[in-house]
Amino acid sequence: MAEMLVRDKSPLSLQAGKRPAERTMEELLEAGVINMDKPMGPTSHQATAWVREILHVEKIGHGGTLDPKVSGVLPVATGRAVRSLNLVLKSNKEYVCMMRLHRDKSEETIRKVMATFVGRIYQTPPVRSAVKRQLRTRTIHELEVLEISGRDVLFRVDCDAGTYIRTLCVDIGDALAVGASMEDLRRTRSGDMTEANAFTLQDIKDAYVEWKEDGNEEWMRRIVQPFEVLFEPLPKVIVKDSAVDAVCHGADLAAVGVYKIDASVEKETLVAFMTAKGEAIGVGRAKMTATEMVSAKEGVAVSTDRVFMPAGTYPKMW
Repeated sequence: MAEMLVRDKSPLSLQAGKRPAERTMEELLEAGVINMDKPMGPTSHQATAWVREILHVEKIGHGGTLDPKVSGVLPVATGRAVRSLNLVLKSNKEYVCMMRLHRDKSEETIRKVMATFVGRIYQTPPVRSAVKRQLRTRTIHELEVLEISGRDVLFRVDCDAGTYIRTLCVDIGDALAVGASMEDLRRTRSGDMTEANAFTLQDIKDAYVEWKEDGNEEWMRRIVQPFEVLFEPLPKVIVKDSAVDAVCHGADLAAVGVYKIDASVEKETLVAFMTAKGEAIGVGRAKMTATEMVSAKEGVAVSTDRVFMPAGTYPKMW
């Protein structure tokens, strides 16, 4: 757990808001996140539409599209949480890929060449991609060869968002001078969401029926998480209850409105605004370091970028 610096040891506590764990099932569905294990076959849009039908929610969205032939972690958000999906779009991803070489190459050479792809790489998105085809840089944080069987290479890759694994396979094949193509791909992690905690469409359907027909919401509560999980990778600034509504109206957070701060916060760091009860308010850019926020008598501590909490959740104190 990150070290927190405390600015105000006894802030005014208001009878407002609610801890995420105390929300009703209906409230969770109004701003919830599901770590779905997308199957091979349907598009991400189709799989998400099926979740909408299962849960009977009006607004739904997914973060980070997976091709129809790709399976694995697909973050799905409901209600107000859809607007915060861009947080997960920017997060690192992890994949397990089966790559097939077009001609034989020694295992030693394969491992040696693939190791050179760790670090900054240059990619041009594939012809069929949804983005503009121009050269861009991405970072490969880890690339681990898991198994080599003849021309088939199984590997795990931890990479920046927006890295094209199909293109990576082609580039590796070019570097080996034998050619290569992606045969199979599974996303095993998106941000903090991993395949170990992902739920299938059947899981979601069964949990919903159990909740509605038997009144047992335990399984649903494991599946539908508070949308605050999307903010977990970000450093936190805990806002005093008395300043929450001002931020909800788009005001920047003054230093006097800070309760606690992650000690790691530096100027221009993207931070999450949170209440003392653990509710997500929004995101902003730090205009002071954590130590400056603790001691500043005045001034803007964080400029507000986006607000996700409805105004009026906490009383107006300004």
